[in-house]
Amino acid sequence: MARSDGRLLLFAVAVALLAIQCRCQSFGMKQKVTNLHFFFHDILSGDKPTSVQVAAPKNLSSLVKEKLFGTIFVIDDPLTEGPEADSKVLGSAQGYYIIAGQDSPMLVLAADYGFTTGPYNGSSFSVFSRNPVMDTDRELAVVGGRGAFRMAQGIAKLHTHSIDATTGDAVVEYNVTLFHYE
Repeated sequence: MARSDGRLLLFAVAVALLAIQCRCQSFGMKQKVTNLHFFFHDILSGDKPTSVQVAAPKNLSSLVKEKLFGTIFVIDDPLTEGPEADSKVLGSAQGYYIIAGQDSPMLVLAADYGFTTGPYNGSSFSVFSRNPVMDTDRELAVVGGRGAFRMAQGIAKLHTHSIDATTGDAVVEYNVTLFHYE
């Protein structure tokens, strides 16, 4: 993409976001910022996994270094107050991730983070983003929301709290900043 094309695209996105903000304000909606903190438990092992493989490619090329490339997992992962497995459950993340890196484990994650208790009961936000899981600290894009998080945009900052190299089970700490309308 040429530099001027990039500037034009950036300008178009800015105009679209301004139009959305004006429309929301004309309907009496006010922008709000919410910060969330919780832990995400992705469990692939045991009798009750929260992440299961549903598809895998056939006949991977010997040129592909990452042998799980193209594999799809469906998730229903608990969101908790603390990193412990028996910590209070706040909700769950439901969706899928695809192993999309040919040379290293890189996920593309599409999930809805729904809350089932507390002040955000019945509300959720959605993520669709690249997730470089081998990085201890990383960011995901928040692309939408419903309920208390209507029209959310924002960022989820992730920190791998723990990972079991044998099973793949992981606990990830989330610090999320949401810009949304009420």
